[in-house]
Amino acid sequence: MALTFKQGQWISRGEMVELRGGRAMKAYEDDHPLLIDHRKKELMLKKSLFQWKSMGEGLPHINSFNDVSEIPTEMRFYDSRIADFNYSRKKIGIELKIKGLLGSTAYWETIEDMKKIFWYKKTTMAEYVADHWMEDDFYGYQFLNGVNPGVIKRCSELPTNFPVTEEMVKPFLEVGSSLQKEMEKGNMFLYDQKKMDGIPPAAYNGEPLHVTAGLCLLNVNPENKLMPIAIQLNQQPSEKNPIFLPSDTESDWLLAKMFIKNADCMDHESVHHFMRTHFLAEVFAVAALSSFSVIHPMYKLLLPHFRHTLHINIRARLSVLGPDGALSNSSLGLDGVKELMRRDLSEITYSSLCLPENIAARGLESIPNFYYRDDGLKLWNIIQSFVKAVVEHYYPSDCEVQRDTELQDWISEVFTHGFLGNKASGFPAAFHTVEEVVKFTTMVIFTPTVQHAAVNSGQYDYNSWAPNSTLRLHKPPPTTKGQSSMKTVLETLPNVGDTVVLAGMLWLLSDRYSNYIPLGTYPEERFDEPEPKQMIKEFQAALSCLSEAITTRNSHLELPYTYLDPAEIENSVSI
Repeated sequence: MALTFKQGQWISRGEMVELRGGRAMKAYEDDHPLLIDHRKKELMLKKSLFQWKSMGEGLPHINSFNDVSEIPTEMRFYDSRIADFNYSRKKIGIELKIKGLLGSTAYWETIEDMKKIFWYKKTTMAEYVADHWMEDDFYGYQFLNGVNPGVIKRCSELPTNFPVTEEMVKPFLEVGSSLQKEMEKGNMFLYDQKKMDGIPPAAYNGEPLHVTAGLCLLNVNPENKLMPIAIQLNQQPSEKNPIFLPSDTESDWLLAKMFIKNADCMDHESVHHFMRTHFLAEVFAVAALSSFSVIHPMYKLLLPHFRHTLHINIRARLSVLGPDGALSNSSLGLDGVKELMRRDLSEITYSSLCLPENIAARGLESIPNFYYRDDGLKLWNIIQSFVKAVVEHYYPSDCEVQRDTELQDWISEVFTHGFLGNKASGFPAAFHTVEEVVKFTTMVIFTPTVQHAAVNSGQYDYNSWAPNSTLRLHKPPPTTKGQSSMKTVLETLPNVGDTVVLAGMLWLLSDRYSNYIPLGTYPEERFDEPEPKQMIKEFQAALSCLSEAITTRNSHLELPYTYLDPAEIENSVSI
Protein backbone atom coordinates (compact mmCIF):
# COMPACT_ATOMS: atom_id res chain seq x y z
CA MET A 1 0.00 0.00 0.00
CA ALA A 2 1.38 3.44 -0.98
CA LEU A 3 1.08 6.38 1.38
CA THR A 4 1.50 10.06 0.52
CA PHE A 5 3.20 12.18 3.18
CA LYS A 6 2.31 15.87 3.23
CA GLN A 7 5.17 17.43 5.12
CA GLY A 8 4.43 21.16 4.64
CA GLN A 9 7.02 22.30 7.15
CA TRP A 10 10.72 23.06 7.46
CA ILE A 11 13.13 20.47 8.81
CA SER A 12 15.84 22.15 10.85
CA ARG A 13 18.82 20.87 12.77
CA GLY A 14 17.86 20.01 16.32
CA GLU A 15 14.13 19.80 15.63
CA MET A 16 12.30 16.46 15.64
CA VAL A 17 9.80 15.96 12.81
CA GLU A 18 7.40 13.04 12.65
CA LEU A 19 5.52 12.15 9.48
CA ARG A 20 2.08 10.65 9.08
CA GLY A 21 0.02 9.91 6.00
CA GLY A 22 -1.30 12.96 4.16
CA ARG A 23 -5.02 12.21 4.46
CA ALA A 24 -6.80 14.61 6.82
CA MET A 25 -8.17 12.80 9.87
CA LYS A 26 -10.05 13.87 12.96
CA ALA A 27 -8.97 12.46 16.31
CA TYR A 28 -11.77 9.92 16.66
CA GLU A 29 -10.98 8.51 13.21
CA ASP A 30 -7.62 7.12 14.39
CA ASP A 31 -8.33 3.46 15.21
CA HIS A 32 -4.88 1.91 15.57
CA PRO A 33 -3.40 2.02 19.10
CA LEU A 34 -0.04 3.25 17.76
CA LEU A 35 -1.67 6.12 15.87
CA ILE A 36 -3.85 7.04 18.83
CA ASP A 37 -0.81 7.11 21.11
CA HIS A 38 1.21 9.06 18.56
CA ARG A 39 -1.51 11.71 18.27
CA LYS A 40 -1.83 11.98 22.03
CA LYS A 41 1.93 12.56 22.43
CA GLU A 42 1.95 15.03 19.52
CA LEU A 43 -0.73 17.16 21.19
CA MET A 44 1.04 17.03 24.56
CA LEU A 45 4.21 18.28 22.88
CA LYS A 46 2.33 21.07 21.07
CA LYS A 47 0.62 22.15 24.31
CA SER A 48 4.01 22.45 25.97
CA LEU A 49 5.48 24.41 23.01
CA PHE A 50 2.63 26.82 22.25
CA GLN A 51 1.72 28.41 25.55
CA TRP A 52 0.03 31.66 26.57
CA LYS A 53 1.09 34.68 28.55
CA SER A 54 -0.55 37.97 29.47
CA MET A 55 0.07 41.18 27.55
CA GLY A 56 -1.73 43.13 30.28
CA GLU A 57 -4.92 42.95 32.28
CA GLY A 58 -8.03 43.00 30.09
CA LEU A 59 -6.10 42.40 26.85
CA PRO A 60 -5.99 39.32 24.59
CA HIS A 61 -3.39 36.78 25.63
CA ILE A 62 -0.32 36.31 23.43
CA ASN A 63 2.19 33.57 22.63
CA SER A 64 4.81 32.87 25.29
CA PHE A 65 7.88 33.21 23.05
CA ASN A 66 10.16 36.07 24.09
CA ASP A 67 12.12 36.30 20.85
CA VAL A 68 11.53 35.33 17.22
CA SER A 69 14.48 32.91 17.44
CA GLU A 70 12.37 30.70 19.74
CA ILE A 71 9.56 30.27 17.17
CA PRO A 72 9.55 27.01 15.17
CA THR A 73 11.32 27.54 11.85
CA GLU A 74 8.22 27.22 9.68
CA MET A 75 6.57 30.11 11.53
CA ARG A 76 9.46 32.54 10.99
CA PHE A 77 10.14 35.01 8.20
CA TYR A 78 12.32 33.79 5.37
CA ASP A 79 15.78 35.37 5.23
CA SER A 80 14.83 37.16 2.00
CA ARG A 81 11.91 38.91 3.67
CA ILE A 82 14.07 40.01 6.59
CA ALA A 83 16.65 41.31 4.11
CA ASP A 84 13.93 43.21 2.20
CA PHE A 85 12.60 44.74 5.42
CA ASN A 86 16.04 45.76 6.65
CA TYR A 87 16.92 47.24 3.26
CA SER A 88 13.74 49.37 3.26
CA ARG A 89 14.40 50.54 6.80
CA LYS A 90 18.00 51.48 5.97
CA LYS A 91 16.93 53.30 2.80
CA ILE A 92 14.32 55.31 4.73
CA GLY A 93 16.82 56.25 7.44
CA ILE A 94 19.50 57.33 4.96
CA GLU A 95 17.09 59.55 3.01
CA LEU A 96 15.77 61.24 6.14
CA LYS A 97 19.29 61.81 7.52
CA ILE A 98 20.57 63.25 4.24
CA LYS A 99 17.71 65.74 4.26
CA GLY A 100 18.33 66.66 7.90
CA LEU A 101 14.78 65.68 8.87
CA LEU A 102 15.45 62.78 11.24
CA GLY A 103 15.63 64.01 14.83
CA SER A 104 14.70 67.59 13.95
CA THR A 105 12.71 69.37 16.67
CA ALA A 106 11.75 72.24 14.37
CA TYR A 107 8.15 72.77 13.38
CA TRP A 108 7.02 72.83 9.77
CA GLU A 109 7.08 76.30 8.27
CA THR A 110 4.54 75.52 5.55
CA ILE A 111 2.22 72.65 4.71
CA GLU A 112 3.90 72.32 1.31
CA ASP A 113 7.24 71.49 2.96
CA MET A 114 5.83 68.12 4.02
CA LYS A 115 5.65 67.01 0.39
CA LYS A 116 9.45 66.82 0.40
CA ILE A 117 9.76 64.10 3.06
CA PHE A 118 10.39 61.23 0.63
CA TRP A 119 11.80 61.26 -2.89
CA TYR A 120 11.45 57.54 -3.53
CA LYS A 121 8.12 56.64 -1.96
CA LYS A 122 5.37 58.10 -4.11
CA THR A 123 1.91 56.61 -4.53
CA THR A 124 -0.96 58.04 -6.53
CA MET A 125 -3.22 57.90 -3.47
CA ALA A 126 -0.70 59.53 -1.12
CA GLU A 127 -0.25 62.42 -3.52
CA TYR A 128 -4.03 62.77 -3.86
CA VAL A 129 -4.34 62.93 -0.06
CA ALA A 130 -1.70 65.68 0.13
CA ASP A 131 -3.60 67.72 -2.46
CA HIS A 132 -7.16 67.17 -1.19
CA TRP A 133 -6.95 66.65 2.58
CA MET A 134 -8.69 69.97 3.35
CA GLU A 135 -11.80 69.15 1.28
CA ASP A 136 -14.89 68.06 3.18
CA ASP A 137 -16.07 65.49 0.65
CA PHE A 138 -12.69 63.73 0.80
CA TYR A 139 -12.80 63.88 4.60
CA GLY A 140 -16.15 62.08 4.58
CA TYR A 141 -14.98 59.62 1.93
CA GLN A 142 -12.28 58.38 4.27
CA PHE A 143 -14.82 57.14 6.82
CA LEU A 144 -16.03 54.76 4.09
CA ASN A 145 -12.93 53.80 2.14
CA GLY A 146 -9.92 54.98 4.14
CA VAL A 147 -7.94 52.87 6.60
CA ASN A 148 -10.62 52.83 9.32
CA PRO A 149 -13.92 52.05 7.58
CA GLY A 150 -15.57 50.43 10.60
CA VAL A 151 -16.47 53.37 12.83
CA ILE A 152 -19.44 55.45 11.61
CA LYS A 153 -23.09 54.51 12.18
CA ARG A 154 -26.36 55.70 10.73
CA CYS A 155 -27.87 58.36 12.97
CA SER A 156 -31.64 58.31 13.44
CA GLU A 157 -31.53 60.33 16.66
CA LEU A 158 -28.86 62.71 17.93
CA PRO A 159 -27.15 61.83 21.22
CA THR A 160 -28.33 64.08 24.04
CA ASN A 161 -24.74 65.25 24.61
CA PHE A 162 -24.42 66.48 21.00
CA PRO A 163 -26.88 69.43 20.85
CA VAL A 164 -26.76 70.15 17.12
CA THR A 165 -29.66 72.41 16.14
CA GLU A 166 -31.60 72.80 12.93
CA GLU A 167 -30.33 76.34 12.57
CA MET A 168 -26.69 75.23 12.78
CA VAL A 169 -26.77 72.70 9.96
CA LYS A 170 -29.60 73.86 7.69
CA PRO A 171 -27.16 75.69 5.32
CA PHE A 172 -25.34 72.40 4.66
CA LEU A 173 -28.39 70.25 3.90
CA GLU A 174 -30.35 69.85 0.69
CA VAL A 175 -32.54 72.88 -0.04
CA GLY A 176 -35.96 72.36 1.52
CA SER A 177 -34.80 69.54 3.76
CA SER A 178 -34.18 69.52 7.50
CA LEU A 179 -32.12 67.68 10.07
CA GLN A 180 -35.12 65.55 11.05
CA LYS A 181 -36.01 64.75 7.45
CA GLU A 182 -32.43 63.77 6.67
CA MET A 183 -32.37 61.42 9.65
CA GLU A 184 -35.68 59.88 8.58
CA LYS A 185 -34.34 59.36 5.06
CA GLY A 186 -31.28 57.60 6.46
CA ASN A 187 -28.86 60.27 5.25
CA MET A 188 -27.29 61.18 8.59
CA PHE A 189 -24.29 59.37 10.06
CA LEU A 190 -22.37 59.72 13.30
CA TYR A 191 -18.77 59.21 14.36
CA ASP A 192 -18.65 58.99 18.18
CA GLN A 193 -15.37 58.35 19.99
CA LYS A 194 -16.96 58.06 23.44
CA LYS A 195 -14.88 54.99 24.39
CA MET A 196 -11.84 57.30 24.50
CA ASP A 197 -13.47 59.67 26.98
CA GLY A 198 -11.59 60.13 30.24
CA ILE A 199 -8.38 58.34 29.24
CA PRO A 200 -5.48 60.49 30.53
CA PRO A 201 -3.20 61.78 27.77
CA ALA A 202 0.53 61.27 27.56
CA ALA A 203 3.05 64.00 28.33
CA TYR A 204 5.49 65.60 25.90
CA ASN A 205 8.50 67.51 27.23
CA GLY A 206 6.84 67.51 30.62
CA GLU A 207 3.55 68.97 29.39
CA PRO A 208 0.36 66.91 28.97
CA LEU A 209 -0.89 66.37 25.43
CA HIS A 210 -4.58 66.47 24.53
CA VAL A 211 -7.04 63.73 23.64
CA THR A 212 -10.43 64.62 22.25
CA ALA A 213 -13.18 62.02 22.48
CA GLY A 214 -15.17 63.84 19.85
CA LEU A 215 -18.34 63.52 17.80
CA CYS A 216 -18.74 64.24 14.10
CA LEU A 217 -22.07 64.42 12.27
CA LEU A 218 -22.05 63.61 8.56
CA ASN A 219 -24.66 63.91 5.82
CA VAL A 220 -25.00 62.22 2.44
CA ASN A 221 -25.78 65.13 0.14
CA PRO A 222 -27.74 65.06 -3.17
CA GLU A 223 -24.46 64.34 -5.03
CA ASN A 224 -24.07 61.17 -2.91
CA LYS A 225 -21.06 62.60 -1.08
CA LEU A 226 -20.62 62.04 2.65
CA MET A 227 -19.96 65.48 4.15
CA PRO A 228 -19.04 66.47 7.75
CA ILE A 229 -21.49 69.13 8.91
CA ALA A 230 -20.91 69.45 12.69
CA ILE A 231 -18.07 68.56 15.07
CA GLN A 232 -17.90 68.64 18.86
CA LEU A 233 -14.46 67.81 20.23
CA ASN A 234 -15.39 66.51 23.69
CA GLN A 235 -18.28 64.47 25.00
CA GLN A 236 -19.84 66.99 27.36
CA PRO A 237 -21.20 70.17 25.72
CA SER A 238 -20.22 73.48 27.28
CA GLU A 239 -19.26 77.03 26.38
CA LYS A 240 -15.65 75.85 26.04
CA ASN A 241 -16.68 72.90 23.89
CA PRO A 242 -18.45 74.56 20.95
CA ILE A 243 -19.91 72.78 17.95
CA PHE A 244 -17.77 73.59 14.92
CA LEU A 245 -19.36 74.02 11.50
CA PRO A 246 -18.14 74.22 7.88
CA SER A 247 -19.10 77.91 7.95
CA ASP A 248 -16.54 78.67 10.67
CA THR A 249 -13.18 80.10 9.73
CA GLU A 250 -11.02 77.81 7.59
CA SER A 251 -8.48 77.19 10.35
CA ASP A 252 -11.12 76.53 13.05
CA TRP A 253 -12.87 73.95 10.86
CA LEU A 254 -9.54 72.37 9.86
CA LEU A 255 -8.46 72.05 13.48
CA ALA A 256 -11.78 70.48 14.47
CA LYS A 257 -11.43 67.91 11.68
CA MET A 258 -7.78 67.27 12.59
CA PHE A 259 -8.58 66.50 16.24
CA ILE A 260 -11.30 64.05 15.17
CA LYS A 261 -8.81 62.37 12.84
CA ASN A 262 -6.15 62.29 15.56
CA ALA A 263 -8.50 60.30 17.81
CA ASP A 264 -9.48 58.13 14.86
CA CYS A 265 -5.83 57.49 13.99
CA MET A 266 -5.07 56.21 17.51
CA ASP A 267 -8.24 54.11 17.54
CA HIS A 268 -7.42 52.70 14.11
CA GLU A 269 -3.83 51.78 14.88
CA SER A 270 -4.31 50.33 18.35
CA VAL A 271 -7.80 48.80 18.14
CA HIS A 272 -8.88 48.15 14.57
CA HIS A 273 -5.43 47.32 13.21
CA PHE A 274 -3.31 45.76 15.95
CA MET A 275 -5.85 44.33 18.38
CA ARG A 276 -8.65 43.30 16.02
CA THR A 277 -6.46 41.83 13.28
CA HIS A 278 -2.89 41.20 14.52
CA PHE A 279 -3.66 40.09 18.05
CA LEU A 280 -6.85 38.17 17.25
CA ALA A 281 -5.02 36.38 14.42
CA GLU A 282 -2.40 35.42 17.00
CA VAL A 283 -5.08 34.08 19.34
CA PHE A 284 -6.60 32.00 16.53
CA ALA A 285 -3.12 30.78 15.56
CA VAL A 286 -1.80 29.81 19.01
CA ALA A 287 -5.08 28.06 19.82
CA ALA A 288 -4.89 26.08 16.56
CA LEU A 289 -1.21 25.24 16.93
CA SER A 290 -1.77 23.90 20.45
CA SER A 291 -5.10 22.16 19.87
CA PHE A 292 -4.94 20.41 16.49
CA SER A 293 -2.85 17.55 15.24
CA VAL A 294 -1.03 18.40 12.01
CA ILE A 295 -3.28 15.95 10.14
CA HIS A 296 -6.54 17.46 11.41
CA PRO A 297 -8.57 18.91 8.51
CA MET A 298 -9.15 22.21 10.34
CA TYR A 299 -5.43 22.58 10.97
CA LYS A 300 -4.76 22.08 7.26
CA LEU A 301 -7.47 24.63 6.39
CA LEU A 302 -6.40 27.28 8.90
CA LEU A 303 -2.61 27.14 9.15
CA PRO A 304 -1.82 28.97 5.86
CA HIS A 305 -3.73 31.98 7.22
CA PHE A 306 -1.44 32.18 10.26
CA ARG A 307 1.85 32.15 8.34
CA HIS A 308 4.42 34.49 9.94
CA THR A 309 1.82 35.96 12.35
CA LEU A 310 3.73 35.05 15.50
CA HIS A 311 6.94 36.49 14.04
CA ILE A 312 5.48 39.84 12.99
CA ASN A 313 3.57 40.23 16.26
CA ILE A 314 6.63 39.67 18.43
CA ARG A 315 8.42 42.34 16.41
CA ALA A 316 5.40 44.67 16.41
CA ARG A 317 5.10 44.58 20.19
CA LEU A 318 8.54 46.16 20.29
CA SER A 319 8.43 48.50 17.30
CA VAL A 320 4.85 49.72 17.71
CA LEU A 321 3.81 48.94 21.29
CA GLY A 322 7.23 49.07 22.90
CA PRO A 323 8.54 51.92 25.12
CA ASP A 324 9.92 53.73 22.07
CA GLY A 325 7.29 52.49 19.62
CA ALA A 326 4.95 54.54 17.47
CA LEU A 327 1.96 54.23 19.80
CA SER A 328 3.99 55.24 22.85
CA ASN A 329 4.56 58.52 20.98
CA SER A 330 0.86 59.12 20.39
CA SER A 331 -1.32 61.64 22.21
CA LEU A 332 -2.59 58.79 24.40
CA GLY A 333 0.81 57.27 25.08
CA LEU A 334 1.34 53.58 25.73
CA ASP A 335 -0.77 53.42 28.90
CA GLY A 336 -3.62 55.25 27.22
CA VAL A 337 -3.49 53.06 24.14
CA LYS A 338 -3.66 49.90 26.27
CA GLU A 339 -6.62 51.33 28.17
CA LEU A 340 -8.35 52.03 24.85
CA MET A 341 -7.75 48.43 23.76
CA ARG A 342 -9.05 47.16 27.11
CA ARG A 343 -12.24 49.17 26.75
CA ASP A 344 -12.77 47.92 23.23
CA LEU A 345 -12.18 44.26 24.12
CA SER A 346 -14.63 44.51 27.02
CA GLU A 347 -17.31 45.68 24.56
CA ILE A 348 -16.37 43.64 21.47
CA THR A 349 -19.05 41.37 20.02
CA TYR A 350 -18.91 38.36 17.75
CA SER A 351 -21.22 40.07 15.27
CA SER A 352 -18.90 43.08 14.99
CA LEU A 353 -16.24 40.79 13.46
CA CYS A 354 -18.71 39.25 11.00
CA LEU A 355 -18.92 41.80 8.18
CA PRO A 356 -22.54 41.22 7.04
CA GLU A 357 -23.78 41.69 10.62
CA ASN A 358 -21.40 44.60 11.22
CA ILE A 359 -22.69 46.50 8.19
CA ALA A 360 -26.33 45.86 9.12
CA ALA A 361 -25.82 46.87 12.76
CA ARG A 362 -24.29 50.17 11.67
CA GLY A 363 -27.08 50.84 9.18
CA LEU A 364 -24.70 51.12 6.22
CA GLU A 365 -26.39 48.74 3.77
CA SER A 366 -27.32 51.45 1.28
CA ILE A 367 -24.89 54.35 1.78
CA PRO A 368 -23.41 55.09 -1.67
CA ASN A 369 -19.78 54.77 -2.77
CA PHE A 370 -18.91 52.36 0.04
CA TYR A 371 -16.39 50.13 -1.74
CA TYR A 372 -15.05 48.54 1.46
CA ARG A 373 -18.55 47.20 2.09
CA ASP A 374 -19.14 46.12 -1.51
CA ASP A 375 -15.83 44.28 -1.93
CA GLY A 376 -15.74 43.01 1.65
CA LEU A 377 -19.18 41.40 1.51
CA LYS A 378 -18.33 39.66 -1.75
CA LEU A 379 -15.12 38.36 -0.21
CA TRP A 380 -16.98 37.24 2.93
CA ASN A 381 -19.38 35.22 0.76
CA ILE A 382 -16.57 33.70 -1.32
CA ILE A 383 -14.64 32.67 1.81
CA GLN A 384 -17.82 31.37 3.42
CA SER A 385 -18.66 29.21 0.39
CA PHE A 386 -15.16 27.73 0.42
CA VAL A 387 -15.22 27.10 4.18
CA LYS A 388 -18.71 25.59 3.99
CA ALA A 389 -17.62 23.13 1.31
CA VAL A 390 -14.53 22.02 3.25
CA VAL A 391 -16.19 21.85 6.67
CA GLU A 392 -19.25 19.96 5.43
CA HIS A 393 -16.97 17.50 3.62
CA TYR A 394 -15.27 16.57 6.89
CA TYR A 395 -18.27 17.10 9.18
CA PRO A 396 -21.34 15.60 7.50
CA SER A 397 -23.42 16.03 10.68
CA ASP A 398 -23.62 18.07 13.87
CA CYS A 399 -22.74 14.93 15.79
CA GLU A 400 -19.32 14.86 14.09
CA VAL A 401 -18.70 18.39 15.36
CA GLN A 402 -19.74 17.65 18.91
CA ARG A 403 -17.49 14.60 19.27
CA ASP A 404 -14.35 16.27 17.84
CA THR A 405 -12.31 16.97 20.96
CA GLU A 406 -9.58 18.87 19.11
CA LEU A 407 -12.10 21.20 17.47
CA GLN A 408 -13.78 21.83 20.82
CA ASP A 409 -10.42 22.48 22.45
CA TRP A 410 -9.60 25.06 19.76
CA ILE A 411 -12.77 27.12 20.22
CA SER A 412 -12.46 26.88 24.01
CA GLU A 413 -8.90 28.23 23.83
CA VAL A 414 -9.98 31.10 21.57
CA PHE A 415 -12.89 32.00 23.84
CA THR A 416 -10.75 31.88 26.99
CA HIS A 417 -7.57 33.56 25.78
CA GLY A 418 -8.89 35.85 23.06
CA PHE A 419 -12.14 37.09 24.55
CA LEU A 420 -11.30 36.36 28.20
CA GLY A 421 -14.37 34.18 28.70
CA ASN A 422 -16.79 37.07 28.20
CA LYS A 423 -20.14 35.39 27.52
CA ALA A 424 -21.82 38.74 26.81
CA SER A 425 -19.63 39.08 23.72
CA GLY A 426 -21.60 36.40 21.89
CA PHE A 427 -18.48 34.44 20.94
CA PRO A 428 -19.00 30.69 21.18
CA ALA A 429 -17.22 28.72 23.90
CA ALA A 430 -18.07 25.43 22.19
CA PHE A 431 -19.38 24.23 18.83
CA HIS A 432 -22.67 22.38 18.55
CA THR A 433 -23.47 22.50 14.85
CA VAL A 434 -21.74 22.44 11.49
CA GLU A 435 -23.24 25.87 10.77
CA GLU A 436 -21.52 27.34 13.83
CA VAL A 437 -18.16 25.98 12.68
CA VAL A 438 -18.65 27.40 9.16
CA LYS A 439 -19.51 30.89 10.43
CA PHE A 440 -16.69 31.07 12.98
CA THR A 441 -14.08 29.70 10.58
CA THR A 442 -15.19 32.19 7.92
CA MET A 443 -14.60 35.01 10.40
CA VAL A 444 -11.24 33.53 11.44
CA ILE A 445 -9.99 33.46 7.82
CA PHE A 446 -11.57 36.82 6.89
CA THR A 447 -9.90 38.65 9.82
CA PRO A 448 -6.17 38.13 9.03
CA THR A 449 -6.69 38.37 5.28
CA VAL A 450 -9.45 40.73 4.10
CA GLN A 451 -9.88 42.82 7.24
CA HIS A 452 -6.16 43.18 7.78
CA ALA A 453 -5.72 44.35 4.18
CA ALA A 454 -8.50 46.91 4.65
CA VAL A 455 -6.92 48.49 7.73
CA ASN A 456 -3.25 48.01 6.88
CA SER A 457 -2.57 48.40 3.16
CA GLY A 458 -3.60 52.06 2.88
CA GLN A 459 -1.70 53.34 5.90
CA TYR A 460 1.05 55.07 3.95
CA ASP A 461 -1.46 56.44 1.43
CA TYR A 462 -3.66 58.11 4.04
CA ASN A 463 -1.63 58.60 7.21
CA SER A 464 1.86 59.52 6.04
CA TRP A 465 0.48 63.00 5.28
CA ALA A 466 0.38 64.33 8.85
CA PRO A 467 -2.22 67.10 8.28
CA ASN A 468 -4.67 64.41 7.17
CA SER A 469 -4.09 62.02 10.04
CA THR A 470 -1.50 61.74 12.79
CA LEU A 471 -1.01 59.96 16.09
CA ARG A 472 -0.05 63.11 17.97
CA LEU A 473 -1.13 66.75 18.07
CA HIS A 474 0.66 69.31 20.23
CA LYS A 475 -1.52 72.33 20.91
CA PRO A 476 -4.82 72.02 22.79
CA PRO A 477 -8.04 71.84 20.79
CA PRO A 478 -9.80 75.16 20.17
CA THR A 479 -12.27 76.10 22.90
CA THR A 480 -13.53 79.30 21.28
CA LYS A 481 -14.12 80.22 17.68
CA GLY A 482 -12.22 82.75 15.63
CA GLN A 483 -8.95 82.62 17.55
CA SER A 484 -6.92 80.33 15.26
CA SER A 485 -4.94 80.75 12.05
CA MET A 486 -2.97 78.54 9.66
CA LYS A 487 0.01 79.22 11.93
CA THR A 488 -1.99 77.52 14.72
CA VAL A 489 -2.54 74.51 12.45
CA LEU A 490 1.20 74.19 11.79
CA GLU A 491 2.03 74.53 15.50
CA THR A 492 -0.54 71.86 16.35
CA LEU A 493 1.01 69.27 14.04
CA PRO A 494 3.95 67.10 15.19
CA ASN A 495 7.41 68.54 14.71
CA VAL A 496 9.55 67.57 11.72
CA GLY A 497 11.38 64.68 13.38
CA ASP A 498 8.23 63.07 14.80
CA THR A 499 6.39 63.46 11.49
CA VAL A 500 9.06 61.70 9.45
CA VAL A 501 9.48 58.83 11.94
CA LEU A 502 5.76 58.02 11.67
CA ALA A 503 5.82 58.35 7.88
CA GLY A 504 8.78 55.97 7.74
CA MET A 505 7.01 53.39 9.91
CA LEU A 506 3.93 53.58 7.67
CA TRP A 507 6.13 53.04 4.63
CA LEU A 508 7.45 49.82 6.22
CA LEU A 509 3.96 48.62 7.23
CA SER A 510 2.44 49.23 3.80
CA ASP A 511 5.21 47.82 1.62
CA ARG A 512 5.11 44.45 -0.13
CA TYR A 513 8.02 42.13 0.59
CA SER A 514 9.37 38.93 -0.94
CA ASN A 515 7.55 35.63 -0.35
CA TYR A 516 4.23 37.45 -0.61
CA ILE A 517 1.40 34.90 -0.87
CA PRO A 518 -1.99 36.28 -2.01
CA LEU A 519 -5.32 35.19 -0.60
CA GLY A 520 -6.34 31.69 -1.65
CA THR A 521 -2.85 30.56 -2.65
CA TYR A 522 -1.65 27.37 -0.95
CA PRO A 523 1.83 26.47 -2.22
CA GLU A 524 2.35 23.80 0.46
CA GLU A 525 -0.66 21.71 -0.65
CA ARG A 526 -1.50 20.35 2.77
CA PHE A 527 -4.63 18.54 1.60
CA ASP A 528 -4.09 15.21 -0.12
CA GLU A 529 -7.68 14.25 -1.00
CA PRO A 530 -9.13 15.27 -4.39
CA GLU A 531 -12.29 16.87 -2.93
CA PRO A 532 -10.63 19.71 -0.94
CA LYS A 533 -8.15 20.21 -3.79
CA GLN A 534 -11.09 20.87 -6.11
CA MET A 535 -12.67 23.19 -3.53
CA ILE A 536 -9.45 25.23 -3.43
CA LYS A 537 -9.51 25.54 -7.24
CA GLU A 538 -13.09 26.81 -7.12
CA PHE A 539 -12.15 29.25 -4.34
CA GLN A 540 -9.28 30.58 -6.42
CA ALA A 541 -11.51 30.91 -9.50
CA ALA A 542 -14.07 32.95 -7.54
CA LEU A 543 -11.33 35.22 -6.20
CA SER A 544 -9.89 35.70 -9.69
CA CYS A 545 -13.31 36.62 -11.06
CA LEU A 546 -13.83 39.19 -8.30
CA SER A 547 -10.36 40.62 -8.90
CA GLU A 548 -11.24 41.23 -12.55
CA ALA A 549 -14.55 42.87 -11.58
CA ILE A 550 -12.84 45.19 -9.08
CA THR A 551 -10.19 46.15 -11.64
CA THR A 552 -12.93 47.01 -14.15
CA ARG A 553 -14.85 49.09 -11.60
CA ASN A 554 -11.73 50.90 -10.47
CA SER A 555 -10.91 51.90 -14.04
CA HIS A 556 -13.99 54.16 -13.93
CA LEU A 557 -13.33 55.72 -10.51
CA GLU A 558 -11.47 58.94 -9.75
CA LEU A 559 -10.26 57.25 -6.56
CA PRO A 560 -9.79 53.51 -7.22
CA TYR A 561 -10.34 51.31 -4.15
CA THR A 562 -7.71 48.60 -4.50
CA TYR A 563 -7.13 47.35 -0.97
CA LEU A 564 -9.66 44.49 -1.22
CA ASP A 565 -8.70 43.31 -4.68
CA PRO A 566 -7.95 39.62 -3.90
CA ALA A 567 -4.63 39.91 -5.74
CA GLU A 568 -3.62 42.62 -3.24
CA ILE A 569 -4.67 40.72 -0.08
CA GLU A 570 -2.03 38.64 1.66
CA ASN A 571 -3.05 35.18 2.88
CA SER A 572 -2.13 35.97 6.49
CA VAL A 573 -1.04 38.77 8.83
CA SER A 574 2.64 38.87 8.00
CA ILE A 575 3.43 42.59 8.01
